[in-house]
Amino acid sequence: MDITPQQAAVLQRIIGQGFQIVAFPMYESYIGVRKGNCAALLAPQASGGLSIYGQPAYIVGGNFGVKMFEPDGHYFVSKKEKLAATPERTKELEEFSAELADVLLPTA
Repeated sequence: MDITPQQAAVLQRIIGQGFQIVAFPMYESYIGVRKGNCAALLAPQASGGLSIYGQPAYIVGGNFGVKMFEPDGHYFVSKKEKLAATPERTKELEEFSAELADVLLPTA
């Protein structure tokens, strides 16, 4: 994937905030970012920036987990694995999402 100098600068800001750039083989057209137990995909924009593709997720078994509501509680689920969506995990995902959105804002 070719990235512009502007996109490279955004990635440097992301790394500076403690995020890791990671590859998710199923999503090779996107740039993966991870921090702690959370991850997101970034899509290059024609304008030269990057935006979040889909929604940030909690990692379950090395894959993106989807928040599911089941009769016995809330879970982050990926394939046949699931983790309870505890207040701590939910807070971690919310903080990850907010921090990533903030670092993606254009700088003056």
